[in-house]
Amino acid sequence: MKKAFYRAARNGQADWKMHALSVFSLAVAFVCLASALLVVTNLDAVRARWSRVGRTTAYLRDGAEPAAVQDLREALVRTPGVKRVRVVSPEDARKELVTESGDASMGALPPQAFSTSIEIDFEGTVSDDEVKGVADKLKAMPVVDGVETYARWSERLGGLLRGGVLASLLLAVVVLGAVVSVVASTMRIVLERRKVEVEVQKLVGASDDYVRAPFLVEGAAQGGLGALLALGLLAVLYGIVRARFDGTLGLLLGVEPTFLPWTVALGLVALGTALGASSSFVSLRRMTQL
Repeated sequence: MKKAFYRAARNGQADWKMHALSVFSLAVAFVCLASALLVVTNLDAVRARWSRVGRTTAYLRDGAEPAAVQDLREALVRTPGVKRVRVVSPEDARKELVTESGDASMGALPPQAFSTSIEIDFEGTVSDDEVKGVADKLKAMPVVDGVETYARWSERLGGLLRGGVLASLLLAVVVLGAVVSVVASTMRIVLERRKVEVEVQKLVGASDDYVRAPFLVEGAAQGGLGALLALGLLAVLYGIVRARFDGTLGLLLGVEPTFLPWTVALGLVALGTALGASSSFVSLRRMTQL
């Protein structure tokens, strides 16, 4: 095996331009797949964040009596599973909007533009059905104008996540075709250039495995390096986008963008290596009947 790596390195130096072009072509294909996986990873983080938000906001009608608001608050405090209840006045809502958005012009809005609300935080053990039950009871109260449980955001993000996974699977098929095509084409050209060398090796009694080994190493190296280069390019693009990411958007979403987990990145490189080696193996068998 050590000799196979040595011969592959020696042959790769002789055909380095061709191999470099092949690696770049594979990197373009893997960038598409890695980008889709990056989107799916961040979508899943947002979905997970909103699925466990554990919060409900009840918006009260204009002119709600302070006594009625206090009674509702005390009833919620006594509700099992409720961790915290906070009454947000119109003035407090305006101040929070200015602080979170960083836009001082929002402070010019009159307090009447906001409504009094009650924010309810639930314990982590409370189920979605229990949260929905509390929300339904709040909606039935005359003092409550509307209730937001944030469940619909989780559902919408779940739909986007499923679409992203499907797109990633389709891109994986495209990448598979690209790797097979590029590596097979490269191996055909390389084998044609080394035809005399291969024939001499066979004449002196070299086994099929001995002749095939350096080609398999070269194919695996092309696939692995293509995936690795794709990750590098994606990291640069991610850094550019991350540097321009609006902090307000991160505050709204509840999560900050992240790069691919190391397990996914390592799996992508392993996938490229395996596809490159297998494509080279199939191509060699078809061309040489080794």
